[in-house]
Amino acid sequence: MRTRRRLRAGGHLGGFAREAAELSRRQAAATSAVEGAAFRVRAEAERLALVPAETVLGPLARSIRETAREQDRDVDLDLRGLDLPVERGLLQALKDPLLHALRNALSHGWQSPEIRRAAGKPEALALGLEVAVRGSRLQVTVTDDGPGPDLSRIAATARARGLIAPGEEADPETLLRLVFEPGFSTAEAVDTLSGRGYGLSVAADAARQLLGSVRLEPREPAGTALVFSLPLSAARRSLLLVEAAGRTYALPGGAVERLLRMDRTGLPIALGRTILRIGADDAATNHPVAALTEILGQAPTAPDAAGQDPTILTAVLLRAGGGRLALGVDRLHDVRALLVLPAPAFGADPGLIAGTAVLPGDVPVLVLDPDGLAARAASMASGLSLGTMAQAPRSTTAPRATARATILVVDDSITTRTLEKGILEAAGYRVVVCVDGQDALDRLRAEIEPIDLVLADVEMPRLDGFGLLKALRADTRFARLPTILMTSRGDAADVSRGLDLGADAYLTKQKFDQRQLLDTIGQLL
Repeated sequence: MRTRRRLRAGGHLGGFAREAAELSRRQAAATSAVEGAAFRVRAEAERLALVPAETVLGPLARSIRETAREQDRDVDLDLRGLDLPVERGLLQALKDPLLHALRNALSHGWQSPEIRRAAGKPEALALGLEVAVRGSRLQVTVTDDGPGPDLSRIAATARARGLIAPGEEADPETLLRLVFEPGFSTAEAVDTLSGRGYGLSVAADAARQLLGSVRLEPREPAGTALVFSLPLSAARRSLLLVEAAGRTYALPGGAVERLLRMDRTGLPIALGRTILRIGADDAATNHPVAALTEILGQAPTAPDAAGQDPTILTAVLLRAGGGRLALGVDRLHDVRALLVLPAPAFGADPGLIAGTAVLPGDVPVLVLDPDGLAARAASMASGLSLGTMAQAPRSTTAPRATARATILVVDDSITTRTLEKGILEAAGYRVVVCVDGQDALDRLRAEIEPIDLVLADVEMPRLDGFGLLKALRADTRFARLPTILMTSRGDAADVSRGLDLGADAYLTKQKFDQRQLLDTIGQLL
């Protein structure tokens, strides 16, 4: 009897198990179907919202070429970034203002072939339209290589309209803002090409409606740029996923120049920073490595705890801030095309965060702004340890007023020269470099340019820092030229010798503080 009951119970349990397995299979299939449908809905919604910029802005090229032919003007039109997916509504709102801006550039930028040839330009006027993403904003730029903004005519028009008081002198930045005033136009005659007298107020109105901004600026060596900067609600972008301190971040793929994994033991170190040397021979450039954890203010993960080899440096070389940034990370993951949404409204640093993206599994990641990272890396000094500085009495130097002082950096190490030059240029100084004391002395005596301060190494070939300082103090032209010695020789006798020779400050390289260097220079200037 018991055996039969056990068999029946076993049969029931087996049936329950089969039913449970079948239910589990059906649930998994249903979940998969729902996720697939949701993915297709999201993809279709994104496809409807985002279109390549060329879809809306492409016809502008034909329109401006036809206008140029009607005016018997030869143009060379360059369109860039039109493959970038952007919200259709945003592009539609920009279409007419951009056509107006291109016509305006054709009108004000055009010069006769004779004038262009005399200026060394091709006979055809170069017009450009570029669509790009900069951080969390969409930047659309219209350019020409014409004569550039006529500031004197702008000033005259502004005075005639009462925007500038008689006799008042306005700076170029103010004048370039006035061109967006309603009805402001410097065209000699009102016609369909120059904007029917409405000027660039159409562009300013469009930018305001889109919660953005627009600016007019001169280009080098010649020409004008009209730049729209607009909030970017969403766009699909190629992103490089990296890891730092156990967290995943995204970097815009367009800013990534190189991925690097290098043996740390073979890398030079200058002023306490690991240096990456990119390129070869005279074309090589040196870049101090900035750790992503340091820039973000996070505690770094120990290499062993993170499963890393401490002897290997993993870095990303980014194009940022008009130069390059060597960014140290813990790991490199993969490159994905993801929808980038605006940065969160709270808890995000607008200077560093360009937006957010969502990985599969609804995992959010922050998209970092390369320009913001470069600016933070250039300004922070927390990664450099405190240093020692002995400063001479303030009376040894004459006070100087320096809006943009020129500093002569003298060091036989190319890595140290490059790092010091980067620090000083980021602080707003103009920098001239020399490879040793004799090179510096020859340049100073040649009086190629006025030098406001000398920052020199001590141990150099031909003429060391002490010899350079002695020669400067013996020359009446340079006897009061502020001079800072920076060297690895930090013992008391060397410091005393440097100050006795007339150094205004003496810093050691092993313990270097960027802030103290800049503060000292500021005091001496």
